[in-house]
Amino acid sequence: MSLKKLPLHANFQVSALSVYVPNESQPDKRLHLFAYKVTIKNIGNSPAQLVSRHWTITDGLGHQEDVRGPGVVGLQPRIMPNQSFEYESACPLTTSSGSMKGTYQFMSDEGEPFNVEIPEFYLVAPQAVH
Repeated sequence: MSLKKLPLHANFQVSALSVYVPNESQPDKRLHLFAYKVTIKNIGNSPAQLVSRHWTITDGLGHQEDVRGPGVVGLQPRIMPNQSFEYESACPLTTSSGSMKGTYQFMSDEGEPFNVEIPEFYLVAPQAVH
């Protein structure tokens, strides 16, 4: 009996935390800055390299912006089994709330590309909470 091999994307877990940055925001000028920290954990048995990203950023009015680029924060980390990679970045919005979601594009050591979903997380300034 052979073990069923999990799809490569199932070997990675992504979580994110966001925080409003009041000292870098200017609500009167429609600038709200949010910092976020992402953790990518390899729960599988094989390493893989994060090669690019695709974010969909939605503001509080429902306007969407797609952002694509190589790696994250200038890096293309190779994440080993049972290891995590964390990074911090920021997102400016013209509204006091919004959300982010997307995908990371990975490459296995065998040259197989695969996508890992970035679950949606919310960007909410304290003044947006009623």
